[in-house]
Amino acid sequence: MNVLKSFIKNESGATAIEYGLIAVGIAVAIISIVKAVGTNLTTAFTKVNTGLVTP
Repeated sequence: MNVLKSFIKNESGATAIEYGLIAVGIAVAIISIVKAVGTNLTTAFTKVNTGLVTP
């Protein structure tokens, strides 16, 4: 019975899952930011290229 009580009170697995979810959230945020910055850079370089090619 004591083993069952200690198993129910043990929260180390829940903590690991929470850290995993936090890591996934941070990764999604980073990917979104990098994608947005990449799109903006592509647009900027296209404008620069167009300006250099067309006098």
